[in-house]
Amino acid sequence: MAVDFPGSPRPTIGVEWEIALVDKRTRDLSNIASVVFDAVEVLAGETPRLTKEFLRNTVELVTDVHDTVAEAVDDLSESLDLLRRAADPVGVDLMCAGTHPFGQWTTQVVTRTPEYDEMIERTRWWGRQMLIWGVHVHVGVSSAERVIPILNAMLVKYPHLLALSASSPIWAGLDTGYASNRALMFQQLPTAGLPYHFADWSQYEQFIEDQLRSGVISRPGGMHWDIRPAPKWGTLEVRVFDGITNRAELAALVALVHCLVVHFDECLDRGEELPILQPWHVKENKWRAARYGLDAEVILDPACHERLVTDDLHDLLEQLTPTAVRLGCADELAAVADIPVQGASYQRQRCVADATGGDLIAVVDSLVDELRA
Repeated sequence: MAVDFPGSPRPTIGVEWEIALVDKRTRDLSNIASVVFDAVEVLAGETPRLTKEFLRNTVELVTDVHDTVAEAVDDLSESLDLLRRAADPVGVDLMCAGTHPFGQWTTQVVTRTPEYDEMIERTRWWGRQMLIWGVHVHVGVSSAERVIPILNAMLVKYPHLLALSASSPIWAGLDTGYASNRALMFQQLPTAGLPYHFADWSQYEQFIEDQLRSGVISRPGGMHWDIRPAPKWGTLEVRVFDGITNRAELAALVALVHCLVVHFDECLDRGEELPILQPWHVKENKWRAARYGLDAEVILDPACHERLVTDDLHDLLEQLTPTAVRLGCADELAAVADIPVQGASYQRQRCVADATGGDLIAVVDSLVDELRA
């Protein structure tokens, strides 16, 4: 079957940011998204940029289509401020991380929609455990023929993106030993995880036809890969990130994705061959980044050369700087280098837990404060 990809005439950007609702007093998750949405409607009327999510403890902020990172982050900031004004009077604070440190999946309420009902019916125990949050970044791509080469090249940089954003070390009250527990939990769903390696768009179309005919999905957009084509929007959607805890890091990491996609697209313009890794190396890199975060030694190329991810990040940022200048996000991209210096979120959360004798309420307090700052 043909999967129409309208393409984007320019490398536009859009961002989805999942925000968790937490009780001001107990710091546990609060399943009152419907109440918060009612309050938002009173304050602002229609709310096209705030949407419901899988669980009723979550509100997703969705931007319009923008040309620059700064525009997208300003859009999200406006929505976040509106959400906060609605949540404060009903006793709810806001936070974002890959997981809540002590929330229990058994007490969470699922939002009832045909799509979510179908997912729970199919995935049962694994689906109900998806007590996780993330950030999705869309970048416009001009044609279907470019999507697959760029997607495969982005997988080479997968561990960099995950290690920088890793923010889910603690789940259901226990330190998992992982920097990103979310990344490995989400891949348990049959339509989630790493994408397959496709040779070209036609092979991707054949795959989608197979999935529809075999009943794996009910619509072409039903695959929830970590990086996926988004034909409806004419974008490549990068879903690697754990929930990002503050606006500064959000801007930095969105800039990194924007620059990577545009850089690879410009390489195609010059007739250059894009980098690619064997699927088994991509899978290993994902696991290493999820387990070790910024201390991960990642596989760089098909010849199995390895390097500390932060060392490779330094060279990557230097390579992408000219692209960032052209895209108007040089400052945001430069701020990526600050994350290893100040510690990624998974490291900061562990520091708070260590300093307070394992007080996970204090960890939630720190996450709430980061988002509010």
